[in-house]
Order: sequence, then C-alpha cells, then structure tokens
Amino acid sequence: MNSTFIYEVPTKIYFGEGQLENLASEIKKYGKRVLLTYGGGSIKKSGLYDEVHKVLKDQGIELFEFGGIEPNPRHTTVNAAIKLCKEKKIEVLLAVGGGSVIDATKFIGAGTFYNGDIWDIVTRKAPITNCLPIITILTLAATGSEMDAGGVITNLQTNDKIGNGHPSMLPKVSFLNPVNTYTVSAYQTACGSADILSHIFEVYFNMEPDLYMLDCISESLIKTVIKFAPIAIKEPNNYEARANLMWASSWAINGLIDGGKDQPWSCHSIEHELSAYYDITHGLGLAILTPRWMEYCLDERTVSKFYQFGVNVFDIDKSLPPMVVAKKAIALLSEFFFKTLGLKGTFKEIGIDESKFELMAAKACRGKTIKGFKPLKKEDIENIFKMCR
Repeated sequence: MNSTFIYEVPTKIYFGEGQLENLASEIKKYGKRVLLTYGGGSIKKSGLYDEVHKVLKDQGIELFEFGGIEPNPRHTTVNAAIKLCKEKKIEVLLAVGGGSVIDATKFIGAGTFYNGDIWDIVTRKAPITNCLPIITILTLAATGSEMDAGGVITNLQTNDKIGNGHPSMLPKVSFLNPVNTYTVSAYQTACGSADILSHIFEVYFNMEPDLYMLDCISESLIKTVIKFAPIAIKEPNNYEARANLMWASSWAINGLIDGGKDQPWSCHSIEHELSAYYDITHGLGLAILTPRWMEYCLDERTVSKFYQFGVNVFDIDKSLPPMVVAKKAIALLSEFFFKTLGLKGTFKEIGIDESKFELMAAKACRGKTIKGFKPLKKEDIENIFKMCR
C-alpha cells in the first residue's frame, strides 16, 4: 500500500444560499478587471446573470464578458477568449456555469501567459507556467471542476478531446449554491450524476491495497448519488437532493479519495473519443460505457472488488458467491442508469454506429496499453464499444 502522498486543495468554498454577497470582496483580492465567462445563456434565463451584475455594481470592478462556451469546449473558443483577456488586460476570471465553462476558463487563464495556440498547452507541447486567478459560480453538479486543477478541451479539427492541468489552474474561490441547479433539466441532472459516479469508480476500482477509510468514503459518495439523483430529477427544487449532489461532485474528484493510488483512468479515456467524434454529453457516454467496462473487467482477479461494491453499495447478500454478487451489482448499476435515471443505454439509440470503433479505440490507447483497473489494449476497447451497440 502506498500511503505516502501530498494532499492540498486550497480552494475556498462558499456553500449555500446568500453567499454571493462575498463575491466582490473575494474578486478584489486578486484584481479589478474581470472577465465573466459563461455558456449558452441559461444563466440569463435563471436570473443568475443579473444577480452577479447586481452584487458587483458600484464595487469598483470593471466587468467584461465572454459567452457562448460550448458543452464540449472548443480550443478555438478558448483562443478567442485569451485574445480578449490580453486586449483588455484582464486580472481575474469569473466562471459562471458548469464544468465545461470552468474547464474552458482554466485554459483561458493559462493561455493568457502563452503566445501561441492553446492547443499547444492542452497537448503538452508547451508548459503551463501560470494562470489568471479563477473564481467560479457553479450551476451544474457533475465534473467537480470547481475544486480541482484540471480540465478537458476539444479540437473538432482533429477530433481530439484531451485533458491537462496545473496547480495554478485550481480555482481560488468557488460559490456552490444548490438553488442555482434547480433549473438543470432531468437529462442533464442524470448525465451529471453519471459523471460524478464515474470519477469515483475510476479511483475505487483498483486492485492496489488501499486505505480502508478511502473506500468507505467512496462508497458513501456513490450511495449519496444513487439516493439523491432520482429525487433531484423528480423534485428539481429539492434543496437537500441538489445540495448532496453538488457537494458529492466536488469531493469525487478533488483528490481526497486518491490516497496516493497510481492508476490511469480507463472509462474517461475511452469516452473522450465518443465526445470528440460525436459531440455527445460526456456523462451520457460514461453511463453507456461504464457497465460494459465493468463486465469486461470482471474476472477472477478483480471479482473481489466488485463483490465489495455489491455488498457495501447495493446491500447484496454477502453470503452469495462473489461472482454472483459482482454480476448482480453491475446489473443494478445498469438499471440505475437506464431505468431509474432514464438515460439511453446503447450507441444505436444516440446515433453512433460501428464505423469509427477501430479508429476511436486506437486513439483512446494511443498505441499503448491503458494500465488501469484491467489493462486494456486497442482490441479490448473495440470489444467494449461493441458491447455498447
């Protein structure tokens, strides 16, 4: 067991209602020339846009705007925002939205210190040297980007979706008000919940000897999502449900449950190819892939972890044979995604055919083996794709 690690996440969190009264004072700690970044305009419909302007009015803050950031943010969009930052001498970035907006804003902040295409930074051809201070106002519980230092950007010209990160990209302050997620649709709530679960699974499904407490925390986070996602879908204005999903999303990926474990993520690498080629919602792709990935990874070596998952998360009878428990647990997860949450369960249902399976599989492993929970080569990834048809 490797229990030697460093854990530091200095993001300041303002959780709950009425916290935006602290927004101006937090911004002014870092500067007064601010770029507000957001997506397709839902923050205007919800009233959050006007609320932000109201609390910043007469505070000596010069506010500029950049909207239209896509659900799978494009590198060309990030480049355009970087240009604006340089022209207006922006000092602070204020990201209002979900993970896509926050991810894009992280690269906007890093790209402001680089004279070139942001894709150089995304693909690690150029190093990240610094990042403008970032403050976030979260509107969707999903990616956990409000409390981590990484992000993912898409290049439609090359059909690539790639992640990178740097300590300087960690948001300085994040405002998490569950009320701001009341207007999130049932579909996006379901996709966001699948994304949260996937972040936990990528760490939890690991055959390395582990810190017991971290598995317990992971299982509690999983059970929290399974309990409250259906409630949030049925009762969009249920504060308790939205609050639990919002806080779970942050702790699923802020590094707490990693505990020094060394494991490349599998499902995310595979799903990024689906998003890059078909521009689908990330959480939906993960929901379709995850149960099939689990089925493919299940064998005599890994069955103990699935047994633990089934007994501790789904309360399956622990006296049953481990393989029976494992298969039942995977079936219950599938039922949760595709029946309880109502997500589509096959590629065919979302318009994806077999034509790019081989190409996507090759790009997902980049000519190597994904050394995750179960090592996956190109052929393995193709087989998982075929299981999703």
